[in-house]
Amino acid sequence: MSGQTGHHESIGPYRLLAHLGGAPGVYRAADPGGRDVAIRKVSGRRPDIEAMRGVLSPYVVDVLDGDPGAYVVSRLVPGAPLERVAREQGPLRGAALRRLALGLAKGLAAIHRAGLAHGDLRPGTVLMVDGAPVIVDFALTPGTEAGDVHAWAATVTFAATAPDGAPVPEPLVPLLRAATAPDPAARPSATELADAVAALDLGPDPARPAAPARPAPVVPAPAPPSPPQRPAPTAPDTGAHTLVVAQGWARLLAVLVVVVAVAGTVTMPVAGIVLSLCATAALRLAGPHGRLPALGRTLATLPFAAAAGVAVSCAGAALALAGVTVEPLAIAAGGAAAGVAVLWLAPGAGGPRRRLERILLRVAGVPHAIAAAGVVLGLLAFLAVVGAMSLAPSFAPMYGLQSELENTIGRLQGSLR
Repeated sequence: MSGQTGHHESIGPYRLLAHLGGAPGVYRAADPGGRDVAIRKVSGRRPDIEAMRGVLSPYVVDVLDGDPGAYVVSRLVPGAPLERVAREQGPLRGAALRRLALGLAKGLAAIHRAGLAHGDLRPGTVLMVDGAPVIVDFALTPGTEAGDVHAWAATVTFAATAPDGAPVPEPLVPLLRAATAPDPAARPSATELADAVAALDLGPDPARPAAPARPAPVVPAPAPPSPPQRPAPTAPDTGAHTLVVAQGWARLLAVLVVVVAVAGTVTMPVAGIVLSLCATAALRLAGPHGRLPALGRTLATLPFAAAAGVAVSCAGAALALAGVTVEPLAIAAGGAAAGVAVLWLAPGAGGPRRRLERILLRVAGVPHAIAAAGVVLGLLAFLAVVGAMSLAPSFAPMYGLQSELENTIGRLQGSLR
């Protein structure tokens, strides 16, 4: 903290209290409810506040609010920069270094899952809280995932060698070399880094100096020794486990949504196609890539969805060659459902599904909300599947299309018998 500010200075609804860390434009502030937050002025770039708020990890600061082009508000992290910790306490070793490398990799993976890049990862943008890293100031400058991986290697190297140029522990060297490969495409992803670091054994924490020996007490018998205590799990480890569980629930809820969409399309093909197109387009538009790229990607999936629908319909009609006759409308509805499945699940078309998972991740972190969402979506998926198996497809309101498809597929079946 480099100095107090005037009591009446404010940014938006946040009252400034003091500068933080000597960095320009970073303050400790009070929100309208009186709670302490950190606020950073931004200029020249409009960060995606909504995407930043969707980054949920114990190793990344929580973004609470913001005004694109003006400021970003985040949780106030009570930690010291890694740069200062390493220079004052010496290089990290053993389990301490492993915790840092693993936490940074998991934090970057969470940022990348949100479709963002940090862009400025370094010892000054990593705060140490009880031996665990918390990444701050992410997605404020241009960057790439491969660039973040290179910065991960530089930051871990600094922590392992500062301030006197100590050697890097040998088990880390191959991973650092891979993360700094000249070809960005050859570098591992942040998730792969986390998996690789988790498998490393860098040894225990450095031993602390032994306490001076005390004279033996003058008593008839020594007191029984205290039982050994297990170290309590740190808050980041508990948070990481909670995050993994929440992510699993979010994926399950997203799968149920896709099941409802595909099975519902079998019963109501026209409505199912239109709703899925609107939903996938809206999820892309809510992402960080802008309107034109989002609409372009949605339109680019249409030929693949149409091809899948035609292929499934032709395969259904071709069953007539084996003497199996399927109702023409059922074949057409199956083709429509195949097209909808491509919109949600095809390789390269997973953006809407991942965005949906990030939205549902907020629900998955609240026990009552996740229970309600699971029951509702599970019931809808069950009803949609039952309806797809038992109800006749209806192409309402396009009854003319329904009649034409029925006649065309029927003629094709007749020619193949």
